[in-house]
Amino acid sequence: MNLAHLFEATMLVCFGFSWPLNVIKAYKARTAKGTSLAFILLIITGYIAGISAKMINHQYNYVLVVYFLNLAIVMTNIFVYIRNKALDRKAANKKSETITKLNISELAEAQEENMLNYSNSLDELINKTSTRKENENGVILLGGTLDEKIPVAELADNFSFTFDIYNKSSAGLSISNAVEYFEKNISSLVPEGILVHLGDSDISLFQNDSTAFDNYYLSLIEKIKNTNSKCRIALISVNNPAKEKTIALLNAHIKAIADTSKAVFINLDNSKLWNPEATKASVDFAYSMGLNIRKPLRDVAEILYSYAYNNIKANAEETMVG
Repeated sequence: MNLAHLFEATMLVCFGFSWPLNVIKAYKARTAKGTSLAFILLIITGYIAGISAKMINHQYNYVLVVYFLNLAIVMTNIFVYIRNKALDRKAANKKSETITKLNISELAEAQEENMLNYSNSLDELINKTSTRKENENGVILLGGTLDEKIPVAELADNFSFTFDIYNKSSAGLSISNAVEYFEKNISSLVPEGILVHLGDSDISLFQNDSTAFDNYYLSLIEKIKNTNSKCRIALISVNNPAKEKTIALLNAHIKAIADTSKAVFINLDNSKLWNPEATKASVDFAYSMGLNIRKPLRDVAEILYSYAYNNIKANAEETMVG
Protein backbone atom coordinates (compact mmCIF):
# COMPACT_ATOMS: atom_id res chain seq x y z
CA MET A 1 0.00 0.00 0.00
CA ASN A 2 1.32 3.44 -0.93
CA LEU A 3 1.62 5.41 2.32
CA ALA A 4 1.53 8.72 0.46
CA HIS A 5 -1.86 7.82 -1.01
CA LEU A 6 -3.10 6.64 2.39
CA PHE A 7 -2.10 9.90 4.07
CA GLU A 8 -3.64 11.93 1.27
CA ALA A 9 -6.91 10.02 1.60
CA THR A 10 -6.85 10.50 5.37
CA MET A 11 -6.37 14.24 4.88
CA LEU A 12 -9.32 14.39 2.51
CA VAL A 13 -11.56 12.44 4.86
CA CYS A 14 -10.67 14.72 7.78
CA PHE A 15 -11.05 17.83 5.65
CA GLY A 16 -14.42 16.77 4.29
CA PHE A 17 -15.92 15.36 7.48
CA SER A 18 -17.57 18.64 8.49
CA TRP A 19 -19.38 19.14 5.19
CA PRO A 20 -22.23 16.68 5.87
CA LEU A 21 -22.80 18.44 9.20
CA ASN A 22 -22.79 21.76 7.39
CA VAL A 23 -25.41 20.50 4.92
CA ILE A 24 -27.68 19.29 7.74
CA LYS A 25 -27.26 22.54 9.66
CA ALA A 26 -28.05 24.67 6.58
CA TYR A 27 -31.06 22.50 5.69
CA LYS A 28 -32.53 22.83 9.18
CA ALA A 29 -31.85 26.58 9.30
CA ARG A 30 -34.19 27.17 6.33
CA THR A 31 -32.38 30.41 5.48
CA ALA A 32 -29.43 31.33 3.29
CA LYS A 33 -28.34 34.08 5.67
CA GLY A 34 -24.83 33.45 6.93
CA THR A 35 -23.99 31.13 4.03
CA SER A 36 -21.37 32.23 1.50
CA LEU A 37 -21.98 30.85 -2.00
CA ALA A 38 -18.63 32.23 -3.15
CA PHE A 39 -16.86 30.24 -0.44
CA ILE A 40 -18.63 27.01 -1.42
CA LEU A 41 -17.72 27.57 -5.08
CA LEU A 42 -14.11 28.18 -4.07
CA ILE A 43 -13.96 24.82 -2.28
CA ILE A 44 -15.58 23.08 -5.26
CA THR A 45 -12.99 24.65 -7.57
CA GLY A 46 -10.24 23.32 -5.32
CA TYR A 47 -11.60 19.78 -5.46
CA ILE A 48 -12.01 19.93 -9.23
CA ALA A 49 -8.39 21.08 -9.52
CA GLY A 50 -7.28 18.16 -7.34
CA ILE A 51 -9.27 15.65 -9.42
CA SER A 52 -7.87 17.12 -12.64
CA ALA A 53 -4.32 16.76 -11.31
CA LYS A 54 -4.96 13.09 -10.47
CA MET A 55 -6.31 12.38 -13.93
CA ILE A 56 -3.49 14.19 -15.71
CA ASN A 57 -1.00 12.06 -13.75
CA HIS A 58 -3.08 8.89 -14.37
CA GLN A 59 -3.40 8.29 -10.64
CA TYR A 60 -6.62 6.29 -10.72
CA ASN A 61 -6.89 4.90 -7.19
CA TYR A 62 -9.05 5.01 -4.04
CA VAL A 63 -7.82 8.55 -3.30
CA LEU A 64 -9.62 9.77 -6.41
CA VAL A 65 -12.81 8.20 -5.07
CA VAL A 66 -12.48 10.25 -1.88
CA TYR A 67 -12.04 13.41 -3.98
CA PHE A 68 -15.27 12.69 -5.84
CA LEU A 69 -17.11 11.88 -2.60
CA ASN A 70 -16.05 15.14 -0.99
CA LEU A 71 -16.96 17.06 -4.15
CA ALA A 72 -20.44 15.53 -4.19
CA ILE A 73 -21.06 16.44 -0.55
CA VAL A 74 -19.85 20.01 -1.02
CA MET A 75 -22.01 20.41 -4.12
CA THR A 76 -25.01 19.36 -2.03
CA ASN A 77 -24.49 22.65 -0.18
CA ILE A 78 -25.30 24.53 -3.40
CA PHE A 79 -28.68 22.82 -3.73
CA VAL A 80 -29.47 23.53 -0.09
CA TYR A 81 -28.38 27.15 -0.60
CA ILE A 82 -30.70 27.54 -3.61
CA ARG A 83 -33.57 26.02 -1.64
CA ASN A 84 -32.93 28.31 1.33
CA LYS A 85 -32.75 31.40 -0.89
CA ALA A 86 -36.18 30.48 -2.24
CA LEU A 87 -37.49 30.15 1.31
CA ASP A 88 -36.02 33.56 2.17
CA ARG A 89 -37.78 35.16 -0.81
CA LYS A 90 -41.04 33.46 0.12
CA ALA A 91 -40.80 34.73 3.71
CA ALA A 92 -39.99 38.26 2.50
CA ASN A 93 -42.97 38.26 0.11
CA LYS A 94 -45.28 37.02 2.83
CA LYS A 95 -44.13 39.79 5.13
CA SER A 96 -44.67 42.36 2.38
CA GLU A 97 -48.19 41.07 1.74
CA THR A 98 -49.01 41.35 5.43
CA ILE A 99 -47.90 44.97 5.49
CA THR A 100 -49.97 45.89 2.42
CA LYS A 101 -53.09 44.41 4.06
CA LEU A 102 -52.91 46.80 7.02
CA ASN A 103 -55.82 49.22 7.33
CA ILE A 104 -54.63 52.55 5.88
CA SER A 105 -56.97 54.54 8.12
CA GLU A 106 -55.49 52.87 11.21
CA LEU A 107 -52.02 53.82 10.05
CA ALA A 108 -53.13 57.41 9.53
CA GLU A 109 -54.72 57.54 12.99
CA ALA A 110 -51.57 56.14 14.55
CA GLN A 111 -49.46 58.72 12.72
CA GLU A 112 -51.74 61.53 13.88
CA GLU A 113 -51.53 60.32 17.47
CA ASN A 114 -47.74 60.19 17.24
CA MET A 115 -47.70 63.78 15.99
CA LEU A 116 -49.87 64.92 18.90
CA ASN A 117 -47.48 63.23 21.32
CA TYR A 118 -44.36 64.44 19.52
CA SER A 119 -42.84 66.19 22.51
CA ASN A 120 -43.21 63.14 24.71
CA SER A 121 -41.90 60.85 22.00
CA LEU A 122 -38.87 63.07 21.46
CA ASP A 123 -38.13 63.00 25.18
CA GLU A 124 -38.41 59.20 25.14
CA LEU A 125 -36.03 59.00 22.22
CA ILE A 126 -33.46 61.24 23.91
CA ASN A 127 -33.62 59.32 27.17
CA LYS A 128 -34.26 55.91 25.66
CA THR A 129 -32.71 53.00 27.51
CA SER A 130 -32.03 49.63 25.95
CA THR A 131 -34.49 46.86 26.70
CA ARG A 132 -32.33 44.18 25.11
CA LYS A 133 -31.61 41.41 27.56
CA GLU A 134 -27.96 41.23 28.54
CA ASN A 135 -26.54 37.80 29.24
CA GLU A 136 -23.63 36.74 31.40
CA ASN A 137 -20.29 35.53 29.99
CA GLY A 138 -20.19 37.99 27.12
CA VAL A 139 -17.46 40.34 25.94
CA ILE A 140 -17.50 43.93 27.21
CA LEU A 141 -16.14 47.09 25.62
CA LEU A 142 -15.15 49.46 28.43
CA GLY A 143 -13.96 52.85 27.25
CA GLY A 144 -14.70 56.54 27.06
CA THR A 145 -16.16 59.08 24.66
CA LEU A 146 -15.06 57.56 21.34
CA ASP A 147 -15.78 53.99 22.39
CA GLU A 148 -19.30 54.91 23.44
CA LYS A 149 -20.10 55.66 19.78
CA ILE A 150 -19.00 52.27 18.42
CA PRO A 151 -22.11 50.28 17.36
CA VAL A 152 -20.99 46.90 18.70
CA ALA A 153 -24.36 45.18 18.12
CA GLU A 154 -24.34 46.16 14.43
CA LEU A 155 -20.72 45.10 13.97
CA ALA A 156 -21.33 41.83 15.83
CA ASP A 157 -24.10 41.05 13.35
CA ASN A 158 -22.07 42.11 10.30
CA PHE A 159 -19.06 40.05 11.32
CA SER A 160 -21.03 37.03 12.57
CA PHE A 161 -19.85 37.10 16.17
CA THR A 162 -20.91 33.89 17.90
CA PHE A 163 -20.85 35.48 21.35
CA ASP A 164 -22.61 38.31 23.17
CA ILE A 165 -20.83 41.66 23.15
CA TYR A 166 -21.97 44.79 24.97
CA ASN A 167 -20.73 48.37 24.85
CA LYS A 168 -20.48 49.62 28.44
CA SER A 169 -18.35 52.65 27.62
CA SER A 170 -19.15 56.04 29.14
CA ALA A 171 -18.19 59.48 27.85
CA GLY A 172 -15.27 60.91 29.77
CA LEU A 173 -14.76 57.79 31.90
CA SER A 174 -11.54 58.03 33.92
CA ILE A 175 -9.37 55.21 35.18
CA SER A 176 -9.68 56.77 38.63
CA ASN A 177 -13.38 55.87 38.89
CA ALA A 178 -13.32 52.79 36.64
CA VAL A 179 -13.53 50.29 39.52
CA GLU A 180 -16.69 51.89 40.88
CA TYR A 181 -18.16 52.07 37.37
CA PHE A 182 -17.29 48.41 36.73
CA GLU A 183 -18.95 47.27 39.97
CA LYS A 184 -22.13 49.21 39.21
CA ASN A 185 -22.54 48.51 35.49
CA ILE A 186 -20.55 45.43 34.48
CA SER A 187 -19.69 43.02 37.30
CA SER A 188 -23.16 41.46 37.35
CA LEU A 189 -22.63 40.31 33.75
CA VAL A 190 -19.55 38.26 34.77
CA PRO A 191 -17.78 38.94 31.46
CA GLU A 192 -15.57 36.28 29.91
CA GLY A 193 -13.67 38.93 27.97
CA ILE A 194 -13.20 42.68 28.31
CA LEU A 195 -11.57 45.34 26.14
CA VAL A 196 -10.33 48.23 28.30
CA HIS A 197 -9.59 51.52 26.57
CA LEU A 198 -9.02 54.08 29.29
CA GLY A 199 -6.45 56.84 29.65
CA ASP A 200 -7.61 59.56 27.27
CA SER A 201 -9.13 61.42 30.22
CA ASP A 202 -6.18 60.72 32.52
CA ILE A 203 -3.22 62.50 30.90
CA SER A 204 -3.04 65.05 33.70
CA LEU A 205 -3.31 62.36 36.35
CA PHE A 206 -0.44 60.47 34.74
CA GLN A 207 1.72 63.58 34.51
CA ASN A 208 1.16 64.43 38.18
CA ASP A 209 1.32 60.93 39.66
CA SER A 210 2.11 58.01 37.34
CA THR A 211 2.13 55.63 40.30
CA ALA A 212 -1.48 56.50 41.10
CA PHE A 213 -2.38 55.95 37.45
CA ASP A 214 -0.76 52.50 37.54
CA ASN A 215 -2.48 51.57 40.79
CA TYR A 216 -5.91 52.58 39.44
CA TYR A 217 -5.33 50.39 36.40
CA LEU A 218 -4.12 47.45 38.50
CA SER A 219 -7.11 47.81 40.83
CA LEU A 220 -9.47 47.60 37.87
CA ILE A 221 -7.79 44.46 36.58
CA GLU A 222 -7.91 42.93 40.05
CA LYS A 223 -11.63 43.72 40.28
CA ILE A 224 -12.24 42.10 36.88
CA LYS A 225 -10.37 38.96 37.88
CA ASN A 226 -12.22 38.79 41.20
CA THR A 227 -15.45 38.82 39.23
CA ASN A 228 -14.25 36.11 36.84
CA SER A 229 -10.78 34.65 37.37
CA LYS A 230 -10.78 33.30 33.80
CA CYS A 231 -11.82 36.57 32.17
CA ARG A 232 -9.72 37.48 29.13
CA ILE A 233 -8.48 41.06 29.37
CA ALA A 234 -7.14 43.32 26.63
CA LEU A 235 -5.67 46.77 27.35
CA ILE A 236 -5.78 49.26 24.49
CA SER A 237 -3.29 52.04 23.88
CA VAL A 238 -4.07 55.76 23.90
CA ASN A 239 -3.94 57.76 20.70
CA ASN A 240 -0.71 59.64 20.12
CA PRO A 241 -0.81 61.17 16.62
CA ALA A 242 1.66 63.92 17.57
CA LYS A 243 4.10 61.44 19.13
CA GLU A 244 4.03 63.25 22.45
CA LYS A 245 6.51 61.88 24.98
CA THR A 246 4.01 61.94 27.86
CA ILE A 247 1.45 59.84 26.00
CA ALA A 248 4.15 57.52 24.68
CA LEU A 249 5.29 56.95 28.27
CA LEU A 250 1.68 56.45 29.39
CA ASN A 251 1.26 53.76 26.73
CA ALA A 252 4.48 52.12 27.88
CA HIS A 253 2.99 51.94 31.40
CA ILE A 254 -0.22 50.38 30.03
CA LYS A 255 1.83 47.79 28.14
CA ALA A 256 3.87 47.00 31.25
CA ILE A 257 0.63 46.61 33.25
CA ALA A 258 -0.72 44.27 30.57
CA ASP A 259 2.47 42.18 30.64
CA THR A 260 2.44 42.02 34.43
CA SER A 261 -1.24 41.05 34.54
CA LYS A 262 -0.97 38.54 31.68
CA ALA A 263 -3.39 40.64 29.66
CA VAL A 264 -3.24 41.36 25.94
CA PHE A 265 -1.83 44.74 24.92
CA ILE A 266 -3.27 46.17 21.72
CA ASN A 267 -1.44 49.04 20.07
CA LEU A 268 -3.99 50.80 17.91
CA ASP A 269 -1.27 52.77 16.13
CA ASN A 270 -1.52 49.87 13.67
CA SER A 271 -5.25 50.26 13.02
CA LYS A 272 -4.71 51.69 9.52
CA LEU A 273 -3.06 48.44 8.52
CA TRP A 274 -5.88 46.22 9.76
CA ASN A 275 -8.21 44.41 7.40
CA PRO A 276 -11.37 43.33 9.24
CA GLU A 277 -12.77 41.68 6.11
CA ALA A 278 -9.77 39.36 5.96
CA THR A 279 -10.31 38.50 9.63
CA LYS A 280 -13.97 37.77 8.89
CA ALA A 281 -13.07 35.54 5.96
CA SER A 282 -10.65 33.43 7.99
CA VAL A 283 -13.15 33.02 10.84
CA ASP A 284 -15.97 32.16 8.42
CA PHE A 285 -13.76 29.47 6.93
CA ALA A 286 -13.13 27.96 10.36
CA TYR A 287 -16.84 27.98 11.20
CA SER A 288 -17.74 26.43 7.84
CA MET A 289 -15.35 23.57 8.63
CA GLY A 290 -17.17 22.95 11.91
CA LEU A 291 -14.58 24.58 14.17
CA ASN A 292 -16.28 26.47 17.00
CA ILE A 293 -13.42 28.82 17.82
CA ARG A 294 -13.40 31.63 20.34
CA LYS A 295 -12.54 34.88 18.59
CA PRO A 296 -9.35 36.45 20.01
CA LEU A 297 -9.82 39.83 21.68
CA ARG A 298 -7.22 41.25 19.30
CA ASP A 299 -9.50 40.40 16.37
CA VAL A 300 -12.49 41.94 18.14
CA ALA A 301 -10.51 45.13 18.74
CA GLU A 302 -9.41 45.18 15.11
CA ILE A 303 -13.02 45.08 13.93
CA LEU A 304 -14.36 47.62 16.43
CA TYR A 305 -11.59 50.18 16.10
CA SER A 306 -11.19 49.87 12.35
CA TYR A 307 -14.83 50.91 12.21
CA ALA A 308 -14.16 53.75 14.65
CA TYR A 309 -11.14 54.94 12.67
CA ASN A 310 -12.94 54.93 9.34
CA ASN A 311 -16.48 55.93 10.29
CA ILE A 312 -16.62 57.97 13.48
CA LYS A 313 -15.81 61.52 12.43
CA ALA A 314 -16.71 63.67 15.46
CA ASN A 315 -13.53 64.60 17.29
CA ALA A 316 -11.79 61.63 15.63
CA GLU A 317 -8.38 63.23 15.28
CA GLU A 318 -8.38 64.33 18.91
CA THR A 319 -9.81 61.25 20.60
CA MET A 320 -9.21 58.39 18.19
CA VAL A 321 -7.01 55.54 19.37
CA GLY A 322 -4.47 54.56 16.75
